[in-house]
Amino acid sequence: MGKIYNSIVELVGNTPLLRLNRFEEELGIEANILAKLEYFNPTSSIKDRIAVAMIEDAEAAGKIKKGGFFAETTSGNTGISLAAFATVKGYKFQPYMSKNVSEERSKVIRAYGADLVYQEDVPEAKKALDENNGDFVAGTAAIKKKLAEQGVFVMNQMFNPKNPGGHYESTGKEIWEDTDGKVDVLVSSVGTGGTISGTGRYLKEKNPDIKIIAVEPAAGEFDITGIHRFSDVPENHFPGNLDRAVYDEVITAPQDEAKKAAREVARTDGILVGVSSGAALYAAKLLAKRPEYKGKNIAVILPDTGLRYLSTDLFE
Repeated sequence: MGKIYNSIVELVGNTPLLRLNRFEEELGIEANILAKLEYFNPTSSIKDRIAVAMIEDAEAAGKIKKGGFFAETTSGNTGISLAAFATVKGYKFQPYMSKNVSEERSKVIRAYGADLVYQEDVPEAKKALDENNGDFVAGTAAIKKKLAEQGVFVMNQMFNPKNPGGHYESTGKEIWEDTDGKVDVLVSSVGTGGTISGTGRYLKEKNPDIKIIAVEPAAGEFDITGIHRFSDVPENHFPGNLDRAVYDEVITAPQDEAKKAAREVARTDGILVGVSSGAALYAAKLLAKRPEYKGKNIAVILPDTGLRYLSTDLFE
C-alpha cells in the first residue's frame, strides 16, 4: 500500500493464498483447501514468474540484449507472459502456439504486440503432431529444432532450469511463509513440470513429510490446456523440467471433472479459474475426502484466470 511501482516486473509473485471455505462446505470436505491464486500476477497467470526468471537469466548470460529477438513454443500462458515482459524490456518476441487453445490466448498475445505463429502452420511441427496423435511436446520439439538450425534463441521453458528455479525461489517460499510452515499437501497440475518441481522441492526441503501430488489429464485427453499426460508417455515426450523424485502420487483428472470443479469454485467462492486449475481442484477434492487428510492443509495451485476460457464451453 502507498507504493508506486516502475514496471510490471515488480508486480510478479506474492499472490494470495485463499481458503475455499464455501467450496469445502458445499462438498462436505473436512480438510482445509488453500488456493494459490496465480491470476493476481500482472498477466493473470503463474507463467509470469518463469517468464521474468528466464528473461533475466538470458540477459545475465548475454543471450539477449535490448532490441534483440527470441522465440518460444507455448500453449498460451507462457507466450502471453513473455510477450508482455518482452515489450517492457524492449525485445522482439516470436511465439509459436497451437490452434487448439482458446481464442482469448491468441488475442492477448497479439495485444502485447507479438507476431503469433500457429504450430500447425509450420510444416515440420504439423508432421510431428500428425505422427504423435496431436501431442504438444512433439510439436514443440520440431519447432525448436527448426529454430536452432536458424540460430534463433529460444527460451525453451520445457528444459530451462529457470522454470523450476523461479518457482523454487518464489512460489514454494510464499506458500511456506503464508502457512507459517503448516502445509501438509501440495497439489499441482503438470505441464512443463516446472511449477511442481520447483515448488515441491522447496517445500520438501523445509519438511520432507509434505506430500506432493502431481495431476495429469486422463488417458487420450489432450485438450486440457496447459497440462499434459506424463506417466505413460515415451521418454522423448516427457516434460523436461519434471523432477520425478519430487512427487509422491499422480492423480488423473478427467476433462469433465476438471471443468466441473472450475464451475463449482466459481459458484461457491467467486473464484474464476481455468480448466487446468479445475484439474488441480478435482485432485484436491479427492484427497480432502480421505480420512488421513481430515483437518490437514492442502495447498492447491490455480495457475490462471477463467477469463481466458469464456469462448469455450467451460462455463456454459
